[in-house]
Amino acid sequence: MTCAKFIAALFLSCTVLFSGAAFATPHIQNWQSASGARVYFVEDHDLPMLDVAVDFAAGSAFDTVEKSGVAGLTHGLLDLGSEGLSEDDISRTVADIGAQMGGRFEPDRAGMSLRTLSSAAERNQALDILARVLQHPLFPEAVLAREKTRLISGLKEAETKPESIADKVFNKAVFGTHPYGLRASGEVDTVEKIQRADLDAFYRAHYSAKGAVVAIMGDVTRAEAEAIAQKLTAQLPPGGASAVVPPVTMQIQPSEQRIAHPATQSHILIGVPGMARNDPDYFPLYVGNYILGGGGFVSRLMNEVREKRGLAYSVYSYFMPMQQPGAYQIGLQTKKDQADEALQLTRATLREFIAKGPTEKELKAAKQNIIGGFPMRIDSNKKILDYISVIGFYGLPLTYLDDFVGRVDKVTLAQIRDAFKRHVNPDAMATVIVGAPEAKVESGK
Repeated sequence: MTCAKFIAALFLSCTVLFSGAAFATPHIQNWQSASGARVYFVEDHDLPMLDVAVDFAAGSAFDTVEKSGVAGLTHGLLDLGSEGLSEDDISRTVADIGAQMGGRFEPDRAGMSLRTLSSAAERNQALDILARVLQHPLFPEAVLAREKTRLISGLKEAETKPESIADKVFNKAVFGTHPYGLRASGEVDTVEKIQRADLDAFYRAHYSAKGAVVAIMGDVTRAEAEAIAQKLTAQLPPGGASAVVPPVTMQIQPSEQRIAHPATQSHILIGVPGMARNDPDYFPLYVGNYILGGGGFVSRLMNEVREKRGLAYSVYSYFMPMQQPGAYQIGLQTKKDQADEALQLTRATLREFIAKGPTEKELKAAKQNIIGGFPMRIDSNKKILDYISVIGFYGLPLTYLDDFVGRVDKVTLAQIRDAFKRHVNPDAMATVIVGAPEAKVESGK
């Protein structure tokens, strides 16, 4: 390895601290590029680094039931061959200049990211690769066939694992026929039917400049950032604005599915549709859930289920806010002979929390922990890039990070009780138990 490559690798492997005071929040600049893409930029010249991410409304929620898996394969093949570059050319060139290229694939969005030195030679070469990957993918037939084989093998293996079975059945129980209920990677029978033309059509429909969100963080000027955003999006397909995920049915029928499995432990999931990313109840629900099950060892569920009774090693809860309300999920693993007791206790703890809310002491401690940990949320370029990507994609206020601590601090006990009562009905939740005693359902596949 040359000295230059070693230095580049060293920079990329380090945590890159954001400049300024420990509690300073980044100043986010925003504009629309000539291509129509929305751009979000944080300028920081402390270290010679550049981080870029480009996201599209191209996640698994835009699949169809008949061909679920198209969105994931389209995203997965972006950097496996583009005009003038094979997948080996792409990976070798990126490695040679000490850069890192990655991807993001979620129900709502999909995209590519790049980390590189900001010096002109390395930066320009890395951006050239990313521009080709985004704007001129080839989706080679041979590569598609290989990736389908790999994916089908993984899907078959997942169908034997209790945690994968639980996730699949749970999503169906919570979302029914809504696209959020689809398995992100598809099903064996749907993946088998996918052709190159499906990927090409999905790409042209969802990877458009007008639907692109470009996040740029690091050692470049505003003028350079403008040129970078245009370079990465000018030759994208001419489609319209981002696609919209259909509404989620919030009120679901109570259900309980018990699935036989030889695993030594029962895997339990409980949940309902929760909240969207821009929900006005976001902060009361966020702080409330930290108290209930999101705060690790200081959460009420952990105290009741693990510390007091030893019924599970870990128990958690979280909201998954997306374009439409994602799942609110409570999960735990426990010995099979303790599954019913652990489930009843978890339900009782949730029911009491919704009925009475947290205590003043719990709220004060939660606020202290969340606010005290806030500086760690923005202590690296990558974390800031992830935040500005979310802010851009979901249309959150540019002051979101500036306002975060204040919004948390203003949450009241009454707001938490009110928000949970409106969003989580303990009498209408989906429950899935894989590896359940006295199984009533033999298969969730």
